[in-house]
Amino acid sequence: MYHVSVHELTERVLAHIRREELLRAGDRHGVAVSGGIDSVALLRLLLELRHELGVVLSVVHFNHKLRGAESEADEEFVAGLAHEHGLEFYRESGDAARLAAEEHSGVEAAARELRYGFFSRLLGSDDSSDTIGSAPVILNKIATAHTLDDQAETVLMRLIRGTGLRGLGGIYPRIVVEHEDGDCHGEIVRPLLGVRRCELERYLEDLKQPWREDSTNADARLTRNRLRSLVMPLLEREFNPAVVESFAELAEIARDEEDYWENEISGWLGTVVQWSEPAWTRDVQDVSFVQIEPVGGGPPQCLPMDLGLRSRIANAPWLVMNASVSRPWLLTEPRAVQRRALKAIGEQAGIPIEFKHIEQILSFVAEDGPAGKELSLPLGWKIRREPEAVVFVTPDLRQRPEPVPDYEYPLAVPGRVLVFEANSVIEALLVTPASPPAEYNPQQLLRADLLPQQLTVRNWRPGDRFFPAHTKAPKKIKELLQERHVAQPGRRLWPVAVSGDEIVWMRGFPVPARFQAKAGEDAILIRETPWAVEHAI
Repeated sequence: MYHVSVHELTERVLAHIRREELLRAGDRHGVAVSGGIDSVALLRLLLELRHELGVVLSVVHFNHKLRGAESEADEEFVAGLAHEHGLEFYRESGDAARLAAEEHSGVEAAARELRYGFFSRLLGSDDSSDTIGSAPVILNKIATAHTLDDQAETVLMRLIRGTGLRGLGGIYPRIVVEHEDGDCHGEIVRPLLGVRRCELERYLEDLKQPWREDSTNADARLTRNRLRSLVMPLLEREFNPAVVESFAELAEIARDEEDYWENEISGWLGTVVQWSEPAWTRDVQDVSFVQIEPVGGGPPQCLPMDLGLRSRIANAPWLVMNASVSRPWLLTEPRAVQRRALKAIGEQAGIPIEFKHIEQILSFVAEDGPAGKELSLPLGWKIRREPEAVVFVTPDLRQRPEPVPDYEYPLAVPGRVLVFEANSVIEALLVTPASPPAEYNPQQLLRADLLPQQLTVRNWRPGDRFFPAHTKAPKKIKELLQERHVAQPGRRLWPVAVSGDEIVWMRGFPVPARFQAKAGEDAILIRETPWAVEHAI
């Protein structure tokens, strides 16, 4: 029973927490507070519920250093909230823009990497030796303020970009955080996934609780902001007033379906897929040393054999194992099972395969033909067709790396393309004068009127030259990369974007001066982000 009057929204949040079993009595619970409406409302709601739930609250804040004095003011505002309510305050900061530049990723992705890295360090067990500052880490859960609107926007954005059932699951109510030892050290939970953003605003107004406004939320250059301000209101107004709830329901159905399939796949992988070390690894296991006769006589010396091969095996970005699956079993299963099984093998092996590769594999497996025929997959993997089996063959690391094959992809303007060889997604984004790119250097912007409707994204070729702004003359790309100390094989795979015969963009360099956009005109931003399988936010 409550001993004080409780806002109706608080009762709904409590019901959601109990239904999803997000919090338990005794939890040491950090509340991630940015200072905006959602996170401030989450803090106030959990303050009302902490005695009912039996949890100990603290406040967590990460400063991404993206908005100068505004970011510093946000941090001080959150610190004031923590002090006002007598809560422990954990804070940390990091330069998201710099990390994005170093990793050739988007600023939003870099900010999330920094923020969730901080969360992971905060989550620890009672006997953890980890510390934040001088304080031991004693949290076992952190709550973030993702809302029903965030869920709908996430599902719609993934639908637009292309996704499977896992992506349709959207934002998961909880994420288990594992440390390097593989043990579970805590969870990130989302208590507000059943609440609309407008409800949180009304709640804070009722409490006369101020909050901070993030100026970047009005930046129409960001995809999520355009969805939030243009697309979702249109869908609600013209098609379905309950479209936000409909997307959230779709996400819940997709998560349950995905959980079912994950359990099924785990059983299949243990029974119908056999993993084995390739025969060539015996060269490392069986012959470890070689005798060398010293010049000028003396006893022979035993030196380790092919340490380079050992190193390549240890550091391979994929599993150095072959996988064999029964061909008759695979061919007689429903299409859904076939796709799931192949995708699961690819994920376990570390092969970035998507829908088109799976369809190619299934066609190849079903064909009649001689045994031993092979089909190439990304990263040098191959599929070998045998009478009774389909074998995923790991790349042979004994061989010296073959010359890197050239790649070439069309890139619509605006549009995006997945570049497997570079393990990244490259996008051409339209930037208008009404949406200035606050998070990007103007040197990255290209004049829209000078670009065709389609560019070509490819790796650079011998003889290619590039003329980045602030240089005196075009220079061979090979020399530009050598000056940056870019090592192989990454150097050979370095992406460029070409208009006709001219290179207009190159990863990590300013665009040519003659293509640079001027203030007040439409521009194109070419952005590269690391490729990854879609996971929950």
